[in-house]
Amino acid sequence: MDTLADLTARHAGPGRIDWIGLRPKRLAVITAVDQADLTETGLEGDHARPGKRALTLIQAEHLPVIAALAHLDHVAPEVLRRNLVVSGLNLGALRGKTLRLGDALIELTIPCAPCSRMEAALGPGGYNAMRGHGGWCAKVLEPGQITLGTQVHPA
Repeated sequence: MDTLADLTARHAGPGRIDWIGLRPKRLAVITAVDQADLTETGLEGDHARPGKRALTLIQAEHLPVIAALAHLDHVAPEVLRRNLVVSGLNLGALRGKTLRLGDALIELTIPCAPCSRMEAALGPGGYNAMRGHGGWCAKVLEPGQITLGTQVHPA
């Protein structure tokens, strides 16, 4: 019989990076890129946030949920202002764990709460549409290059 530790350590397979976004400064427009270098302070070309908020991730599977809760047809990743969109792996089940993104290694630290700007970006109720679906912040443990399609798996 599997123990709880066995069950929480097992995933159906690796995830993958579906989208990468950079913001040169805090409120700047976010730009999608095909690859980026992940440094100790986050993605090169993104505004630096050293420590437990160096990188932000959101699950691709949550984008349709956010759209439905905001009464929209769809939500583009850049609207949500996260650095990475990851599919195929339950990030919430990996809180406090380390993840391998290609050669890079990160640790999921805290939930990435929505900001009040989501009301303007998604319309009335946008803030609440993101609650519980806003993604995760991460600390960079080992830098490396990431590209679209890079596998994401527990380390």
